[in-house]
Amino acid sequence: MGSAADRGNSPSRVSVWLDRRTPSRTRKADQPTGLDRDRITAASVRLLDADGLAKFSMRRLAAELDVTAMSLYWYVDTKDDLLELALDTVFGEIPATPEDADWHDRLRELATLYRTMLVRHPWVSALIGSFLNIGPHSMLFSYAVQDVVRATGLPLERQTGATAAVFQFVYGFGTTEGHFVQRTREAGLTQDEYVERAMGTIRADPRLRQVMRPSEELMEARGGGTVEEMRERDFTFALDLLIAGIEATCARTAHPS
Repeated sequence: MGSAADRGNSPSRVSVWLDRRTPSRTRKADQPTGLDRDRITAASVRLLDADGLAKFSMRRLAAELDVTAMSLYWYVDTKDDLLELALDTVFGEIPATPEDADWHDRLRELATLYRTMLVRHPWVSALIGSFLNIGPHSMLFSYAVQDVVRATGLPLERQTGATAAVFQFVYGFGTTEGHFVQRTREAGLTQDEYVERAMGTIRADPRLRQVMRPSEELMEARGGGTVEEMRERDFTFALDLLIAGIEATCARTAHPS
């Protein structure tokens, strides 16, 4: 059957969702009991949340499930297969939005839910774009995004650009936020404690304090009593700007000068 590394580097692999090869093992009598793809995928998500992408391995997953590493290959051929399955699973955490609601509300809700998922699972950011991401939950999310952007009334040729503007922004925002939240947890600090410690280090250096002064003025003007409140204000305002841009584009299209 070859090693897991060999299978992972195989040029024939495209996606777990497109692979229709028959399993390498066919003797049902040897198949491990109490194990299935859903259980393996759920355990993968737990490990990825706990330890991150860099530490994830078939050996650690097998230990989590109390099986041998070879048992996992009844259900997947490579570690990449598991990562694809885990990625699609967390997209399933984003519920559908009511199709009869106002598009502004739907777009804000989808953007917020996507951000929440990225923050909850920081490892997801590195996988988006690495795989085709065509699992059932991912496709449902893509459909929901396309549907709400279509409802804005933008011309068809502008819709992909609007989608990129909103959801690439959310991807970047959620990725940065997720990594920061993870770092503060690893440091055993709250987000406010972490920032205050960093700011204290900067203020203690006269040269850095001078450079930092304009940034402190910006943060003070932004308002908010905590790091999370300040971040929430930024996210809401940035999303409002993007929605205003969509509205302005629709207005120009409807009433060209």
